Amino acid sequence: MNAVHTPSEWRVERRSDTDVELILTGDWDAENSARMDPQPVLEEIRQCRGTRRVRLTAKELGRWDSVLMVFLITVIDGCREEQLEVDTAGLPEGIRALLDLSYAVPERAGARRGKVRTPWLAEIGNSALRLWDGGKAFTLFLGEVAFAFAASAAGRARFRRIDLWLNIQECGPSAVPIVTLISLLVGLILAFVGAVQLALFGAQIYIADLVALGMTREMGALMTAIIMAGRTGASFAAQIGTMNVNQEISALRVMGFAPLEFLVLPRMLALILVMPVLCLYADLMGIIGGGLVTISFFDVSLTQYINRTREAAHLADVFVGLAKCTVFGILIAVAGCLRGMQCGRSASAVGDAATSAVVTSIVFIVVSDSIITLICDRLGI
Repeated sequence: MNAVHTPSEWRVERRSDTDVELILTGDWDAENSARMDPQPVLEEIRQCRGTRRVRLTAKELGRWDSVLMVFLITVIDGCREEQLEVDTAGLPEGIRALLDLSYAVPERAGARRGKVRTPWLAEIGNSALRLWDGGKAFTLFLGEVAFAFAASAAGRARFRRIDLWLNIQECGPSAVPIVTLISLLVGLILAFVGAVQLALFGAQIYIADLVALGMTREMGALMTAIIMAGRTGASFAAQIGTMNVNQEISALRVMGFAPLEFLVLPRMLALILVMPVLCLYADLMGIIGGGLVTISFFDVSLTQYINRTREAAHLADVFVGLAKCTVFGILIAVAGCLRGMQCGRSASAVGDAATSAVVTSIVFIVVSDSIITLICDRLGI
């Protein structure tokens, strides 16, 4: 027959002008922890004016564990802060022994974590130092990557060719569905945004110009890069970071392999080779998406849309987008592999490395896109 347990309960009763009794009944364990807030008990004791002593008693006490001890210690400490005497004679012997033991051993100095407020000037200095250290680490990593590429060009780089093809498959064909969806929707959005303004002048035919130039010069490369930063850059950081946690990178060094050549080089080569192809595909999907909107909702035929697209987008525009996407691919691979190599030796560090890789990649993408756009504008491209 199963035992029936009652929820934990308490009540405060006044016994005299100076004495108050706290009565505990029922079960006091983890299953009833929701009822064990000591603050209402202390509030009720404070409301009893003239109280000098609090007696703790346990009548029909059922199951109890360490949760009850935490409750009692909090109540006793609160009563002592109010300069009230606490009488534990009414508690079971086992509870009294544990209470005596907890108060017999003093708390070690410095055991509690204190709140240390760093001055704002020190915070600025620490941030500057972290930025300086990050810049040095990034520069050193770029130098090592340059040596790895030089070794690869000379045929001396040591990595498995199968790893290169696996990374190409992972970065390329596996990313086609998400690139298709995002690029198609971006083309739809560009067409709708342009149509709202162009329709005011009866110039819906120029929606094709807007979509073609926007996708080939900017949005195709930018959206592909952001997709790959969240998908592939984070994957590189997590993979290399997990190897770092499992000490596989240290094992490679012991066996005489350079980790940058064996792990980083095939990933960077794969992303550099795949990004221009994905960019061209994204441009095509964006133009198709814009065409779906223009032909379906506006008075523009398919032939007119294709002709305006051919007249608006030139090879120079396509090459600008490809050049941007290639630069973005290099930056994504550098950011992902760098954060993976810098990963700590814990499970949480792998997640932090993946998050940092995505953030770093997006920052690199936006900054480099701005710089390339300014250069193209100055050169008249």
